[in-house]
Amino acid sequence: MITDIRLQSFRSYRDESFEFSNGVNIIVGPNASGKTNLLEAILLLARGSSYRAKDSELVCFGAPWARLDGHDEHENVRVLKLECPTENECKKSYEIDGQAFQRLSPQKMLPVVVFEPNHLLLLSGSPELRRSYLDDLLEHISPGFAAYRRHYRRVLAQRNALLKKGFHTAETQMFVWNLRLSELAGKIVSERMKLVESINELANKIYSELAHADQQVQLMYVSNCPLEQYESKLLKRLEQNLERDCFLGYTTSGPHRDDMSVLLNGHDAQDTASRGETRTIILTLKIIELQLLAQACGQTPILLLDDVFSELDGARRQALTNFLQNYQTFITTTDADIVVQHFMDSCQVIPLSNE
Repeated sequence: MITDIRLQSFRSYRDESFEFSNGVNIIVGPNASGKTNLLEAILLLARGSSYRAKDSELVCFGAPWARLDGHDEHENVRVLKLECPTENECKKSYEIDGQAFQRLSPQKMLPVVVFEPNHLLLLSGSPELRRSYLDDLLEHISPGFAAYRRHYRRVLAQRNALLKKGFHTAETQMFVWNLRLSELAGKIVSERMKLVESINELANKIYSELAHADQQVQLMYVSNCPLEQYESKLLKRLEQNLERDCFLGYTTSGPHRDDMSVLLNGHDAQDTASRGETRTIILTLKIIELQLLAQACGQTPILLLDDVFSELDGARRQALTNFLQNYQTFITTTDADIVVQHFMDSCQVIPLSNE
């Protein structure tokens, strides 16, 4: 939980301070009033990184630095500093209760779940979006997964570099890279499939409550390599496809090529789901993300919802509010009445203007 925040030279804010409730906080204002920028600042203070931009873009135009200050629920002072003496140079640092850090370890982060409009592309966008969804969540709930992911990328890059040297060179040196890649791949795919299984155990109930309809939601892990005994099957495939991979110059099999599909009532949601159903599916995944993070971290996550209510009907809005009661939630909207009527007196409204 974040109890307050001060933004100095951050995005559209020169020097502004806000206090937050531990329940629902509704950030209301016209377009270009800084609603999403405030959400981004909360995310940075909690987790240390933005989902929108590189560090240098977070500083007010023409300013050499930016700073965020706030307190968490334990009254720890959290500070993020951005020093950008030139356009191409930006240094980020953190302080928690006076102790300095160059980067935040998972233990120093506050758990956060974000839903912003681009997440609606999860179903229809590229497979990379769906892989990243699984892997980003696993980094926060599965100890050691971040290291597997980092090592896999490094070995994959080394294998691809060797492929570009030609078949005869690669053939004599490739076995050790195939072996290491398949070992790491087996760990990554095993963790992804466990996560898919955990999501499937919760998805139907949550979706049905949000949609007020008895519908079936299921995630399926999709790979061009058999999932049974994945590690050994991938090793064999890497060896069999070596000549083809050399010709193409990249590795054609492995978790970096896998995908995830979402089924609604047995049909691919990418092809059949309406806009409202798509938004409800993503909200279902975000609520599950909240629950899995809380279970893994032993802390109640912060929920950031950027323009979520705009395309939900009244029943879905009311159902969503039932899930938000136990979380510190930040909701942006251009129309406070749409949101406030569902929370009555249990919310704090934070008005913004674009003056």
